[in-house]
Amino acid sequence: MNIQYESNRVIGEEEFIDLLKRSTLAERRPVDDPKCIKAMLAHANLICTAWDGAKLVGIARSVTDFEYCCYLSDLAVDAAYQKQGIGRELIRLTQSRLGSRAKIILLAAPKAEGYYPRIGFDGHRSAWILSATKSLK
Repeated sequence: MNIQYESNRVIGEEEFIDLLKRSTLAERRPVDDPKCIKAMLAHANLICTAWDGAKLVGIARSVTDFEYCCYLSDLAVDAAYQKQGIGRELIRLTQSRLGSRAKIILLAAPKAEGYYPRIGFDGHRSAWILSATKSLK
């Protein structure tokens, strides 16, 4: 499998919704609200994607100032492609687009709470933070 990663490829609402459903993240996202989904894509200012040919298999959707903090709003990988390092690579790609001091901040989905500390995020009472100087494991 040859997964391609992109940080400037535009995706459509339908592609995003389809991936959310294939990743189970749709359980906690407004996939039945087209206006909201459209806004989520339009106002995210950093979207990194993973592709298997023409098929969207992963996304890291963020809101950031690029220098101080980056809120990783959605990390979704197609369930059929999970446990292959795609999520980790999407986070690495996101981190590579940020300034040297920018921290990645996220709220973990309940099913993913154990994933983030395992790949190098530090715990916080209400969020996970990846220091700009710390590499993913």
